[in-house]
Amino acid sequence: MNQHTGLQLPVKQHIYLTWQYILGCCIAGLLFFGSCKKNGFINSPDASVTFSADTLKFDTVFTTTGSVTQSFKIFNNNDQKIRFSEISLMGGSSSVYQININGINASSAQNIELPANDSMYVFVNLTIDPSAASLPFIVSDSIKIAFNGNDRFVQLETYGQNAHFLNNTHITGNSTWTNDLPYVILGALTIDTSITLTIAEGCRIHCHANAPVIVHGSLNIQGTKANPVVFRSDRLDDPYRDFPAGWPGILFSGSSSNNVFQFAEIRNAYQGLLLDGPSGNSNPKLTLHQCIIDNIFDAGILSLNSSIAADNTLISNCGKNLQLFGSGDYLFSNCTIASFASNYILHNDPVLNLSNSYESAAGVVTGPVNASFINSIFWGSNSTFDDEVLISKNGALPFDVSFSHCIYKGINNPANSTLENNILNQDPVFDSIDVSHNFYDFRTSVDPLAPGVNAGTLTSFPKDLNNLPRVVDITDIGAYEKQ
Repeated sequence: MNQHTGLQLPVKQHIYLTWQYILGCCIAGLLFFGSCKKNGFINSPDASVTFSADTLKFDTVFTTTGSVTQSFKIFNNNDQKIRFSEISLMGGSSSVYQININGINASSAQNIELPANDSMYVFVNLTIDPSAASLPFIVSDSIKIAFNGNDRFVQLETYGQNAHFLNNTHITGNSTWTNDLPYVILGALTIDTSITLTIAEGCRIHCHANAPVIVHGSLNIQGTKANPVVFRSDRLDDPYRDFPAGWPGILFSGSSSNNVFQFAEIRNAYQGLLLDGPSGNSNPKLTLHQCIIDNIFDAGILSLNSSIAADNTLISNCGKNLQLFGSGDYLFSNCTIASFASNYILHNDPVLNLSNSYESAAGVVTGPVNASFINSIFWGSNSTFDDEVLISKNGALPFDVSFSHCIYKGINNPANSTLENNILNQDPVFDSIDVSHNFYDFRTSVDPLAPGVNAGTLTSFPKDLNNLPRVVDITDIGAYEKQ
């Protein structure tokens, strides 16, 4: 018995030592493999990488040469290291931005390692001269972070020139803008009801892609021939400066009234001027003196149940130049309304489309119309239709539309209209049109003599779009008078 017991003790001890050895090996193995995993690299495209910001906005308005630094962090949320194959500034060495990547000053760095569950900083700074007119108002770039087949980006935005920057601004008191610096509109600019914004001669208003001008009150523009007031997009760099639809346009709401534009230019919008509803008094809702509405993607002017008085005004190269729907009271005198199809805008609609009805969410809206077109040109090219003037009447409500001493392209005279001394389908002979080079001079030629020269009738406006005198009694047709 004792001999048997004596034999069992070494066996138990052996088994105990064997399991202790195995457990030790397992622990060592786990530690080894855990250490290998932590020290290895994650290669999955689904690796978790996050950033403390997706956009850096340098929103200081510079008054002298500016230098500003911001930063963001890159987080490796994995339990393994990750290797960034590239972190680079997309604008390269020519960018106004400079970056510091984990202590490395370079526009680009490769094979940057970030330990598991760790983070690193990317510092961004720039030095610009805000008085440099060659800079756009918003200077943009981006930083690419590439890893495991993924490309991620952090956007960079900076105010590039000295300007008045207005972000989602409500004008709640009568105000006047002067021509000291350009105005850059970021987000909607809203003029409250019963409030007047006056814009002095020479002001430049640059609107961002998300920045409509919404007028519930009144907008009074006081440009001159030498110093017009210009609305356009905030992209001044080629080729974007010539693209239509760069900003939404100007909306006059139902409460708006007494809007007067003198030597104003509306360019590159999606819709130039949109009028919704009648004026609240006996004045036209919008008066245009010697204005230009040009390169508008959709409608140059779209009016619903409203009123406009326009003289010596050019509405050119719009998807739909002049659209007047529903009830309305309109006078267009010595205007040139013309479009030439280009790579930017297709000419698929008549330059003038007037109807006393339109479809709304509530159904068909119909109203009375009183419209006069005097000494004006309606012309287009490369269109798929015959007539550049379309006049439509629905129902028995008062409808008085007249054309006097006008030139219009088409094979038919306008329907539903009173006509007096008009010229049908004769080329107005514009001075110079070069679609391929985006050059348009809508003055009428004297060599050869344009049919509209000395073919107009007397009006109350003594000067043309160039602010040159009209010849009394033998004025020309269109926005420009021959000199």
